[in-house]
Amino acid sequence: MKQQFKEFKPTSWAIDNKTSMFVLAFILAAYGFISYSTIPKEQIPEIVIPYIMVNTLYPGTSPSDMENFITRPLEKNMKSIEDVKQITSNSVQDFSVIVVEFTTDVDIPEAKQRVKDAVDKTAADLPNDLPADPTVMDIDFSQIPILYINLSGDYSLDNLKIYADKMSDRIESVPQITRVDIVGALDREIQVDVDMYKMQAAMVTFRDIQNAIAYENMTISGGNIDMAGMSRSDSPIGRLSSLPILFWGCRRRWCANTFR
Repeated sequence: MKQQFKEFKPTSWAIDNKTSMFVLAFILAAYGFISYSTIPKEQIPEIVIPYIMVNTLYPGTSPSDMENFITRPLEKNMKSIEDVKQITSNSVQDFSVIVVEFTTDVDIPEAKQRVKDAVDKTAADLPNDLPADPTVMDIDFSQIPILYINLSGDYSLDNLKIYADKMSDRIESVPQITRVDIVGALDREIQVDVDMYKMQAAMVTFRDIQNAIAYENMTISGGNIDMAGMSRSDSPIGRLSSLPILFWGCRRRWCANTFR
């Protein structure tokens, strides 16, 4: 029998032209290195999850009622939204959550607006005594804090709040930081304790007290003053810088104690 050999021509050509193959391999390696060096990289890449959540709070409602009165009417209108892949819901005591999953090629802000429109259409079918409208939110990993700083010490709450404000300003000055939120600190509040008998004797109402405090805490422009060929703006500062003790009412003088 005559012996036959099979030949793969590209392999034979590569063996016969070794120099050309070395040059081609070098070009491919150089192109791959350049592509790897110029490809964009991120330490924390943006992750987009096509999920939209609808949360509804209805205190004093059983899980079955939450499903019948809240979850099902919302799901009915959400099923007609385009590009929806799946809708899942969970109804528990006093709370309902609906998760709408879209396809991966959908624009998240547009999908969120579609869900909001569906929720608005369902407003007429929801109970009238809801404490708040259903909230629509997306899952944004960029809004998740990357660092928590706990501030404590043998100081009053006022001083801790001042230190927290100063620290947040310093941290926000860093170019890579987008936002700093202060959680747990008390907001300053001024309470006015009035004497009901003195109010009745002075014929002063709560509206008079409110207007007196508001009018004493105002900064109004006084216009422009021409001086030696120059125009200067006059703006009297009427903002309160300390706790007021005496106020002037609309009819007569009255006194009130202030507490923080």
